[in-house]
Amino acid sequence: MDLAERTRRRVNRRLIPFLFILYIVAFLDRINVGFAGLDMTRELKFSNDVFGFGAGIFFVGYVLLEIPGTLLVELWSARKWIARIMITWGLVAALTGLVHTAGQFYWARFLLGVAEAGFFPGVIVYLTHWYRDADRAKAISLFMAAIPLSSVLGAPISGFLMKIHWLGYSGWRWLLILEGLPAVVLGIATLFYLTDRPQQAHWLADDERAWLTGELEREKQTKLHRPKISVWRVFYHRDVLLLTCVYFLGATAQYGFGLWLPKILQKLSGFSSFEVSMISAIPYIASWPTMLLMGWHSDRTGERRWHVAGSYFACGLGLAGTLLTGGSVAAGIAMFALAAMGVNGRLPAFWPLPAQFLGGTAAAASIGAINCVGNLGGFVGPYVLGFLSNHSGGSYSSGVFFLSGAAFLGAILVLFVRRASPIERPLIDPMKSPVHE
Repeated sequence: MDLAERTRRRVNRRLIPFLFILYIVAFLDRINVGFAGLDMTRELKFSNDVFGFGAGIFFVGYVLLEIPGTLLVELWSARKWIARIMITWGLVAALTGLVHTAGQFYWARFLLGVAEAGFFPGVIVYLTHWYRDADRAKAISLFMAAIPLSSVLGAPISGFLMKIHWLGYSGWRWLLILEGLPAVVLGIATLFYLTDRPQQAHWLADDERAWLTGELEREKQTKLHRPKISVWRVFYHRDVLLLTCVYFLGATAQYGFGLWLPKILQKLSGFSSFEVSMISAIPYIASWPTMLLMGWHSDRTGERRWHVAGSYFACGLGLAGTLLTGGSVAAGIAMFALAAMGVNGRLPAFWPLPAQFLGGTAAAASIGAINCVGNLGGFVGPYVLGFLSNHSGGSYSSGVFFLSGAAFLGAILVLFVRRASPIERPLIDPMKSPVHE
């Protein structure tokens, strides 16, 4: 176990910080339009309908390359595919700051989704190449803690960038331009830093590389004894369909909540764009330790479904609670913090679920399918909230109620996913691993 712990720590130190930084940049480029919208909608005279549709159409483009992207990570090279994604999305994200019309805004967001497609599920598949089932939720929680942190960091950075006016361009334009460029730099760095599989990891000691390769091979052999499922049959698998619905509902709540949070807080508080950017970070600060705790506890207990269901329920409760705050800014932020803890806390225990009953290319395809179709909720949530707001005199209450209902329904559906066998934690002698046998 000393060897196992040493190997895990070295893999964590090598991979997680870098992937964490990549996802901060990815998520920041995905949601910074919520901060830019505080001034962009006024300058370009966009209605809530237009802004909601443009914010959400990102996910229509996003679904196009999800499944091919995960298969390329499994069968080709995670390092090259992730690098390609980052370079192209960074360029498109920067160009979004040059839009002037609703049509240009729609196309920029759509193409940004196409460029980023495959990044997140590709990383989830990539982690299966490095982490055993028993360690995976913790690794995913460390990686996905970038979601709340991107908002914590993005809020003040966005607030400061929106105050600059260089070369006659408004601050919201510089926000989009400057926050897109780091993705290009990191994409180039990815080609030189990441390693596709443990067998190629010269930064691991020989015994560490042998232990990790052996453990992953043992798990792979265990899954080979299960009934084989073709890649195409994955799309009709009962539990994959259920998880897709659950993720769709979660994405509906997550992006409806995240992309509209600055504008909802501005209406609730009457604060300036800069002040709203500052207080928008508070819910995400609260959700960061929750994600880490959920990943740790889910791995320790081997339980996934109730961790996910409890998180969805907390999200729904927090969103519903914002409707009962009576206009209090402090109470509203507290309820939004509960919603953020739920919507982000669901993720570490959710993504290990497909790999518990599928393996190899079938697991990669299932992760791509779930993320592909499920992320259409990222279009539905922002658009429906904007539509309901436009048709209810500018009030956000009906839209927030809709998001709350989506979260509660997700909490129920995930409990219908069949229970996987308990996660095994055998004490394996590294010299008896399949590699040495």
